[in-house]
Amino acid sequence: MDASPLLPLHQAAHARLQQAPPHAVLTYGDVPAEYRAAKTGAVLFDDTDRTRLRIAGPDAESFLHRILSSHVKSLTPGRGQRALLLSAKGKVLFDFELYRTEAGYTLSIPAGRAAALAAALDMYLFSEKLTLTQASADYAPLLLTGPRTDEILELAFHITPPAELYAHVQFDDLILARTLHAGQPAVRIVAAPERVPELWRNLRDLGAQPAGLIVRDILRVEHLAPLFGVDIDDSIYPQEARLEDAFSLDKGCYIGQEVVAKIDTYGGLNKRICALKLDNDDPVSPGTRLYRLDEGEWRDLGVITTWAYSFEYDTGAVLAYLKRRHQDIGTVFRVGEGPGTATVTRS
Repeated sequence: MDASPLLPLHQAAHARLQQAPPHAVLTYGDVPAEYRAAKTGAVLFDDTDRTRLRIAGPDAESFLHRILSSHVKSLTPGRGQRALLLSAKGKVLFDFELYRTEAGYTLSIPAGRAAALAAALDMYLFSEKLTLTQASADYAPLLLTGPRTDEILELAFHITPPAELYAHVQFDDLILARTLHAGQPAVRIVAAPERVPELWRNLRDLGAQPAGLIVRDILRVEHLAPLFGVDIDDSIYPQEARLEDAFSLDKGCYIGQEVVAKIDTYGGLNKRICALKLDNDDPVSPGTRLYRLDEGEWRDLGVITTWAYSFEYDTGAVLAYLKRRHQDIGTVFRVGEGPGTATVTRS
C-alpha cells in the first residue's frame, strides 16, 4: 500500500518519520524508552508495508517443495517456516515467511517484493494445477515484541498466541503468527487495513510502546540479525548471512541446493556476517570498509552493512561481512581510513 493506515496516528503523535513515502516511523521521540520496552516490556511496530501472496491448488505443496529452500512438505495447517528462493548459483533472491493454511499457503514478504516474487515463481510454473494470487490489499500487519507480548495479547484478545515459531492461529477476522523481529521473539498481528488503527490504539493503551526503525536496527545489530534488502541481497549465500534456519539439507533437490549442500559439506565461505562494536558513537555509512594489519600490510577484510547506537555496548555498533580467518571475537579492525576501530563481539 502507498501509505500506512496508521500514518494519521503517527503524525498526530508527532512521531519522527522518514521523509520519503511510505513515511516509515523512525522513532516516537524517546529512543531509550522504546529500547527499554523492547527489553523489559513490549514494543509495537507498524509492519503494514509488508506484502502477501497466496498459493493454492492440488499441486501447490509439490511445487513449493521443489522450488523453495525449506521443507514445505513438513508443514501442516497452522504451522509455518522461514523460506528462501535461491538462484541457480545458490544465492539469496527472496527471504520470506511461509504459512500453511487450510486453503493452501500464505507467503508473508518484505515491503515491495510480492510482485517480483510472484514473477519469479511463475517462471517455474509449467502444467501444475495451482493459483498464485497477490493478496496485499487487505494485509496490514502489526508487530509486537518484548517479554510482555503474550500478556498484552491475552488482555487484548483473550487468546494465547501459539508457542511454536511461525505457528499461527486465526480467530474472528484476525491472525496471530509467532515470528522473529530484529532477532527476538515476536507476534505478527494480521488484520485488514480498516481494523489497524483501532488495534494500534488498544495495544498501546494496554502498555505496548510504539517504536520505529531506529530501535529495530539497534536490536538487529545487538542480536546479529541481518535484514534482506539492507544486509542481504542476491550476491550473498545463505550461510554467509546466517540463514541456516531457512534452508533444508535433507529434503532433496531445490533451486540452488547443490551449492548450499557443497558449502555445508566442504566449507569454503569467503565471508560471513558478524557483529562488532566501535570505539566511538559516530554514525558509519553502509559500504565502509574494514581494514586489518595482516603480515605487515593493511588489507581490506570486511564491509559494514548496518550501523546503530548500541545501548548494550554504550557505543556505536555495526553488522559487517568479514573475511574468513578474521572473524574471531576480539579481532580489531580499522574503520575506513581511521582512526576509529571496530572489535568483533559476535561471530
